Amino acid sequence: MKKVEIYTDGACRGNPGPGGWGAVLVYGNREKELSGGEENTTNNRMELTAAIEALSALKEPCEVTLTSDSTYLVNAIREGWLAAWRDRAFHKVKNPDLWMKLDPLLLKHEVTFVWVKGHDGHPYNERCDRLATAAADALRPAPTAPDTMETDKANKTEKTDGEVRG
Repeated sequence: MKKVEIYTDGACRGNPGPGGWGAVLVYGNREKELSGGEENTTNNRMELTAAIEALSALKEPCEVTLTSDSTYLVNAIREGWLAAWRDRAFHKVKNPDLWMKLDPLLLKHEVTFVWVKGHDGHPYNERCDRLATAAADALRPAPTAPDTMETDKANKTEKTDGEVRG
């Protein structure tokens, strides 16, 4: 069975708001980046989506070490929450659609979850964060052009009698 390392992260601009996810898959000396986003989502949904998309990209059953900064994701597996949620048909569980997509992927692959502190210099976590935030930022609405008065205030200029003073 092939051994693959997966690193994932999710990001959201507002919660809910435009969100993105990023993943890096490492097999031997080969690496593959994945990313995407949604216009109106939550950070937790993006964390789950990153794991789902990364595991779905594997073409055959693999032994996977999946590293994430999401305690929501990691603890759901390590603490047995997912199994309990499955037993009660995901009743009163947030994001049941995503947990139901992740569950069979965890049966297909042998996955070990590892938690890493986010924004703490872990190279792959930082890389996934850049992928996720770029995907989220790409979905943000374009800023509207401010009127002249706002522009002048933003530039801290003052107009009096035809003169401009900064």
